[in-house]
Amino acid sequence: MPILFLCMLSLTAFSAAAADEAAALLAFKAALADPLGALRDWTLPLPSSSSSSLHCNWTGVRCDSRGSVTGLDLSGLNLSGSLDVSDNNFAGRFPAGLGGCPALRSLNASGNNFDGPLPADVGNATALQVLDFRGGFFAGSLPPSYRALQKLEFLGLSGNNLTGELPAALFELSALEELIIGYNEFEGPIPAAIGNLTRLRYLDMAIGNLNGAIPPELGRLRMLTTAYLYKNNFVGDIPRELGNASALTMLDLSDNGLTGAIPAELSQLSNLQLLNLMCNRLKGAVPGGIGELARLEVLELWNNSLTGPLPSGLGRASALQWVDQRVRGPIPPGLTACASLVRVRVQNNRLNGSVPAGLGRLPRLQRLELAGNELSGEIPDDIALSTSLSFVDLSHNRLRSALPANILSVPTLQSFAAADNELTGGVPDELQDCPSLSALDLSSNRLSGSIPASLASCQRLVTLSLRSNMFAGTIPADIAMMPTLSVLDLSNNFLTGSIPANFGSSPALEMLNLAYNNLSGPVPSTGLLRTINPTTSPETLGSVVACSRLAAAAAVADLRRPRWQ
Repeated sequence: MPILFLCMLSLTAFSAAAADEAAALLAFKAALADPLGALRDWTLPLPSSSSSSLHCNWTGVRCDSRGSVTGLDLSGLNLSGSLDVSDNNFAGRFPAGLGGCPALRSLNASGNNFDGPLPADVGNATALQVLDFRGGFFAGSLPPSYRALQKLEFLGLSGNNLTGELPAALFELSALEELIIGYNEFEGPIPAAIGNLTRLRYLDMAIGNLNGAIPPELGRLRMLTTAYLYKNNFVGDIPRELGNASALTMLDLSDNGLTGAIPAELSQLSNLQLLNLMCNRLKGAVPGGIGELARLEVLELWNNSLTGPLPSGLGRASALQWVDQRVRGPIPPGLTACASLVRVRVQNNRLNGSVPAGLGRLPRLQRLELAGNELSGEIPDDIALSTSLSFVDLSHNRLRSALPANILSVPTLQSFAAADNELTGGVPDELQDCPSLSALDLSSNRLSGSIPASLASCQRLVTLSLRSNMFAGTIPADIAMMPTLSVLDLSNNFLTGSIPANFGSSPALEMLNLAYNNLSGPVPSTGLLRTINPTTSPETLGSVVACSRLAAAAAVADLRRPRWQ
């Protein structure tokens, strides 16, 4: 049957900032069915009309003396449709009266500034299928009258200031398909009665003060595709019954206080695309079956106390895009066959073995973050063949190899770090084209030879650190004139000769560290370096030039050998 607006909707409490009220009314009319033509006079005049308030004469429209709309009376006009006042600047209490609209099926007042309690009389609009009050300032709890909304399929209350425990009435709405109540201040446990919402497909209770255990009754929701429970205070084990929610594609339980092991039953969720369990207190190994989930795209497990290796099959037959975890053992070789992979973040673990060959051939891989592990062996040559990598961090491992010849010429590479390893050889001279490189950190290795002048071709380089290596020879003068170079650290090497005079005219340099080398000659006294006041004779530069546009300073000493020796 058609929806009949047998009510007067008062807009007295509304405070609209819309520039054109007539246009807003016409947009409202467009969402209605008007079989009797009751609103036929709702038309805009020609642009040449001199009147700016003709809409005040339209059927059902009430205005004040200034021509601003204050109310609509559309009762008895046999109109049908829905009421959508979303994404405006309405403020104040939500007006009463909608309870007199028993045939209203959809009410969308999201994205406004309503405050005060949720309107209790909406519970009388028993034909409602959609109720959306998201993104406002409603406070208090859910009115008990809402238990009468037995046809409700969508309830959106997220992003308000609602408080208290989740009311029992909420879990009597057996027709619910989408329940979005996160970003509030609800507290207490999720009642076991949530298992009664067997039609539920989408559940969002994220970012609140909910606590207690996650109810195993969630496993009864066989139609549930999305469950967002992150950033609450849930404790206890992850219920193994969740493995029965076979339609789940998105499961996010992160940022809680969950303990125990990851239940092996989660491996039964064959449709799972996202599994986020990070920032809990989980222990034990990652179940091997997780690596066999063919549709898994994002796996986030970091900041737990998990042990053992990642599943060996991870990424081998899945659409995996993002791996973010903290465990130990080797990097799963299956990742190298995962063409959909976008990011690997496994820093600060106890991963061992080698960096598997093949990662550089993944067509979508953008970030490779392996720092802070126990990886050994070589940097695979295929990393230099990548056409997608933008961020590579291999620092703080035990890698022992030369840098692949074209590693710094990857066209998309913005940042490369391999500090604190045991790398040997020199900096590759194949730097004719490094169009995106902005940060290079090769500090604390065993690199030797001269610093290649071709580094100056990296016109976007902002930070360059080659400190604590075994570089010898002179400092290339062209480096001083790199247009964006802000930080240059060449300390703790065997560099000789004088500081290039053009360092004083460097266009962007803010920090220069040449400490603990075998440099000699005067400190350039132009440009940025003119504020340096050496503590010993500037005629012989022993080790340090450290300067900043904010606070220039220097300490000159006659130290001829690198400190780390």
